[in-house]
Amino acid sequence: MKYLIAGLGNIGVEYQNTRHNSGFMILDAFAKASNIVFTGSRYAFTAALRYKGRTFLLIKPTTFMNLSGKAVNYWLQKENIPVGNMLVVCDDIALPFGTIRLRPKGSDAGHNGLKDISEILGHENYARLRFGIGNDFYKGGQVDYVLSEWMPGEKKLLPARIDIAIDAIKSFGTSGITFAMNNFNNR
Repeated sequence: MKYLIAGLGNIGVEYQNTRHNSGFMILDAFAKASNIVFTGSRYAFTAALRYKGRTFLLIKPTTFMNLSGKAVNYWLQKENIPVGNMLVVCDDIALPFGTIRLRPKGSDAGHNGLKDISEILGHENYARLRFGIGNDFYKGGQVDYVLSEWMPGEKKLLPARIDIAIDAIKSFGTSGITFAMNNFNNR
């Protein structure tokens, strides 16, 4: 069985350690822990790993956040992966820092990457793992906040929170979205 795990973020050094790149950061940590490396491919950096009899294709779209749907759709089609075996990993300002929320489907909640994926696929029926980045910003400061780097206290706690997200991704692939939700949501 194949699974597509799409981590959302923006390419470029200036975005590398920002809150909005949580999806990239989680997949980078997953790849590092699995001793695999990303390579440049069409519309994305990709890496594949086997875990408990499943193949996980990790993608980090190179199309920038607001055009993530193009990369996601391309790799779903190329690898003949059903949408039910796809998990999109992204940041979420509505969740406290480090909180994980898995859902089998849902709205984009204002997230431009999810919005583009939904528009390209023509529906919102795909699983997502939202990683909480908090919302400690002044009125009108949302863009600056999501594109800023983590605070020192957050940086210290980030590796442990990312490890939990990686475990949630593995659980999604091996036990399904319901099991993963029951074991990882709000953890």
